[in-house]
Amino acid sequence: MKFFTKRAAILLSLLFVVTMLAAACGGDSESETQELTQVSLALDWFPWSNHSGLFIAQERGYFAEQGLEVNIYVPGDPSTVLQTVGAGRDDFGISYQPELLLAREQGIEVVSIMAMVQHPLNSVMALKESGITEPKDLKGKMVGAPGLPSDEALIDTMLRSQGLTIDDVEMINVGFDLIPALISKNVDAIVGAYWVHESISATNQGFELNIMRMEENGVPDFYELVIVASEDKIANEPEIVQKFVRAVTRGYQDAIADPLDAVALLKSVKPETDLAIENPGVKLLAPLWATDNGVFGWQEQSRWEEFADWMVESGRLSSASSAAAAYTNSFVEGAR
Repeated sequence: MKFFTKRAAILLSLLFVVTMLAAACGGDSESETQELTQVSLALDWFPWSNHSGLFIAQERGYFAEQGLEVNIYVPGDPSTVLQTVGAGRDDFGISYQPELLLAREQGIEVVSIMAMVQHPLNSVMALKESGITEPKDLKGKMVGAPGLPSDEALIDTMLRSQGLTIDDVEMINVGFDLIPALISKNVDAIVGAYWVHESISATNQGFELNIMRMEENGVPDFYELVIVASEDKIANEPEIVQKFVRAVTRGYQDAIADPLDAVALLKSVKPETDLAIENPGVKLLAPLWATDNGVFGWQEQSRWEEFADWMVESGRLSSASSAAAAYTNSFVEGAR
């Protein structure tokens, strides 16, 4: 009887130890979850192939490995991303090089921490049947636009490259319903549409387009999309910014290596993804994610300065003196 009592006591002791160890392990797991720093990333548009590297970083645990839990979301009004980031309501956001320069001049202290797309996607499009093939063909025509301040400056420069000005066309604000406005012939052409996305959508609906690329028609080459953070975030939490950039870089390295796989992952996370648009589109887009040397996120000072000079010349910016402060490569360097 004493033997069994002693044995039972030993077994109970062992069970207690195992229970405590299990509880401790569970506590560590919960602690690790709690230790993840929550940050937000405001997108510029609904999720599409250009965002696939972000969702790779999220789904494959690259953010988590850096100690981050990232809320990737589409704001109700994507045009306010620079304001929400500048005010600290969002930690990171996706915006446009022209809009960032305008925002900084208005006192919104945001900085581009990495370039997402190395060259313009924005373009002017017209139905092939219209016969509009060059900017000069737009004289007297109606041009639909989403209403971004930079679009008028962009198309004005394209027109000036062929002897016209924006006064020679009628600008119509159609919001972001650019392709519907064009194929319904409510406008003769559109500006603000991406040649790696909307043009494919139109083709899939049976409408062939003529596409006028901006950098081929007088507009300086620029970074179509950039990821931004506030000056306060960079100054006060540089380690969070560095971890974020490191994870994003890894996600896009995967996407560059296999663009179709990146879109497949996006589809698994966002079932509404239209593969008939995104699969052909990502093949055009992926080469624009990195520099010619294969570095994702890198930005050139000359590109910022030349584009700022152009904005001054076009009357959209009063000074180009702060262009060098509008971006930083320090976090991209830290991710290499």
